[in-house]
Amino acid sequence: MDTEHLIGATTRPYSKLTYQEAFERIARAGYSDVAVFANAGQMPVSSESTEAEVAVVRKAAENAGVAPSMLLARTRLGEGLEAAVEDYRRLVDNAAALGVRWLLELGTGNEDHYADYFELMRRAGEWAEERDIRITMKPHGGISLTADNLLEAHQRVGHDAFGICFDPGNIVYYTLGERRPETDVGAVAGVVTTFIVKDCVVEGGKADVMVTAGDGLVDFPSVLGQLVAAGFDGPLYVECVSSVEPAEVDRDLAHTLGYVRGVLSSLQQ
Repeated sequence: MDTEHLIGATTRPYSKLTYQEAFERIARAGYSDVAVFANAGQMPVSSESTEAEVAVVRKAAENAGVAPSMLLARTRLGEGLEAAVEDYRRLVDNAAALGVRWLLELGTGNEDHYADYFELMRRAGEWAEERDIRITMKPHGGISLTADNLLEAHQRVGHDAFGICFDPGNIVYYTLGERRPETDVGAVAGVVTTFIVKDCVVEGGKADVMVTAGDGLVDFPSVLGQLVAAGFDGPLYVECVSSVEPAEVDRDLAHTLGYVRGVLSSLQQ
């Protein structure tokens, strides 16, 4: 690898395929790591998964030659804080059994849950740290709409196991381009632990993230340059590409891997 940064891919581009097929295609595209999202309409591993079900997913990744190092998380604050904490602890335990290093958080859009969300992340962080897992929250509207919100969340949670995932495409998407990742990233650069490779376009008042990195509005050299200058050395995961058909997704993922490596390499020169 040309850089010290781990570059993985999420299974989202192959969401209509099984996770087994997604793992295999991601490996063939040149990636060593995978972020497990929903495939074929369901999450392969959740808080409700049995030990045997988790083992099957882990074996599938091993057979494909990829490491399942990130898992998309979910909170259940609608059931109350204590129930949500117990559920999240089960999720952490299953993530550990899968071999995950990072749980990807999306926050919450329900303002009534904001205070409980911070408390949930504090308590979940303690549980996760004991299992060598880190939680990383990305911009996704609501409690994590902008970089300012992300920084506030980091400060409110106040636990070493809780960090920020910078997703530049979502900064554009959820604000319809009113906020820009190139200017927002500076506020959180020092606490960013992971990075989602996602671009975005805004046309006719509508935003679209199904764009191959480098073809949209995000200035990746600028965003990544600021992060690296601030000491960011965490993993990056490609979430979206423009294609839909599997063979074309294969091509776009391979291209994106080369693109990201090129950007990171240029920053070291």
